[in-house]
Amino acid sequence: MDLFRGTGVALVTPFKQDGSIDFPGLKSLLDFTAQGVDYYVVMGTTGESATISADEKAEILSFVKANNSKQLPIVYGIGGNNTLEVVKTIEATDLEGVDALLSVSPYYNKPSQAGIVAHFEYIADRSPVPLILYNVPGRTMSNMSADTTIQLSKHNNIIGIKEASADLKQCKAIINGMDSNFFLTSGEDLMTSDLVKAGGIGIISVLANGFPKEFSKIAEQALVGNYETSDTITASFKAVNPLMYEESNPVGVKEVLRLKGVCEGYVRLPLLAATTDLKSRIQSLTGL
Repeated sequence: MDLFRGTGVALVTPFKQDGSIDFPGLKSLLDFTAQGVDYYVVMGTTGESATISADEKAEILSFVKANNSKQLPIVYGIGGNNTLEVVKTIEATDLEGVDALLSVSPYYNKPSQAGIVAHFEYIADRSPVPLILYNVPGRTMSNMSADTTIQLSKHNNIIGIKEASADLKQCKAIINGMDSNFFLTSGEDLMTSDLVKAGGIGIISVLANGFPKEFSKIAEQALVGNYETSDTITASFKAVNPLMYEESNPVGVKEVLRLKGVCEGYVRLPLLAATTDLKSRIQSLTGL
């Protein structure tokens, strides 16, 4: 649990103008975010995993392992709505040096809560590394209930959940009922402080790509009980945070990274790079 205490960054995947992976840009991003974050999350939604091939994913994971200058823990995203295929992907992936898998709740199929439990238990029984569940109803159109998460928390190979339901009541119910060896971390950047107050252990963050030092202080301060400081830092991000999602994630945060000279802002279709209007507003709000 201590490995994932604090701030994990849901890494973007830098691209070149021709759509190929920008590995020098990825190296720059790893070095930049290592200034503040506690661990890396590779191939999550923010990494545009939906439009990256299996071979590219393997290259990216290998590159992160080789360029992890601070030897930060690594969480790798493997999830989906085809349970058997998720297990096949796990079996085909070199997980040496990976500390946990982040696995999203099944989307599109709209399974029952019992089906979600069966899906994750099947995967966890066969995974050589621990599982962190990922509940993000805004993308999956299917919410994992508190009771479902509490039931899954008792599995010895399921160690935590990234909760992005934005439902504080649900998160508190999970924290109050989950197994003692299980953790909850926020999947909503601006809820980090509130969830730590409730018993969570941190955040897997989008904003930490662009503001690793500044944003990481939210969880850092909340975890030592300095809630006033944590809340003040949270408030400083309230204006810019919606712009990260206005044209879909990771368009906004990639524009922040472009403005900071970390990597370019290119994304893969069906996403489009930030519009002139969004670029202007991000620049104005951030002063970059």
